[in-house]
Amino acid sequence: MADLTFLKPHYIASATPDSPSITTIIKHLSLLPHIEGGYYLETDRAPETIPSPFPFHPTSTSTEGHAPQRPGFDPALRNTSTTIYYFLTPSGPQGGFHRNKARTVHTLHRGRGRYVIIHADEPGKEGEKRIETFVVGHNVEKGERLQWIVEGGKFKASFLLPDTEGGENSEGLLISETVVPGFEFCDHDFLSAQGLKGLLGAEKAKDLDWLLSPLGRGEN
Repeated sequence: MADLTFLKPHYIASATPDSPSITTIIKHLSLLPHIEGGYYLETDRAPETIPSPFPFHPTSTSTEGHAPQRPGFDPALRNTSTTIYYFLTPSGPQGGFHRNKARTVHTLHRGRGRYVIIHADEPGKEGEKRIETFVVGHNVEKGERLQWIVEGGKFKASFLLPDTEGGENSEGLLISETVVPGFEFCDHDFLSAQGLKGLLGAEKAKDLDWLLSPLGRGEN
């Protein structure tokens, strides 16, 4: 497995207020704090439904008590798709490791960030799972991505990068996420510290444990 020590946070979550331009985006898009970290707003839930392709049991108890059940939710059905805005800012600079049973299509609107994907659903070499990491941003000539897809069953985390490579400042990473079939919290779970060790081994887990969410750490 490749050396992961180069993966370090550029921003540490703090109570320091974000810039006026960031707070303006949060206000005008009506964004709310997300339990994964950052901010979000569901902007579309397709009215069409299909029989759920997933067994009805939560993938983890990590969201219990933190994510209210959606009004009218029928566990036998899923909306064909849902879409949200998702926004990381210097005061909320990372989204902790989590996975969804469904496929998620991501589209960049502004800013830069790095994604780390643990392919937990694939056979691992010597018991360790494959890790993928890439930068999302507008510099496509250097390989930054404008659009990316994370299939169901894979743990993903993300963290904020400066707006320019080698810079210091960020006005936030704003993306859209479309989940197919539509998102439900019972199809979602956070990676725990013990789960991370089980996927990567204790030594490699130390390189990435800073990307666990507070719920995955059991802090809430």
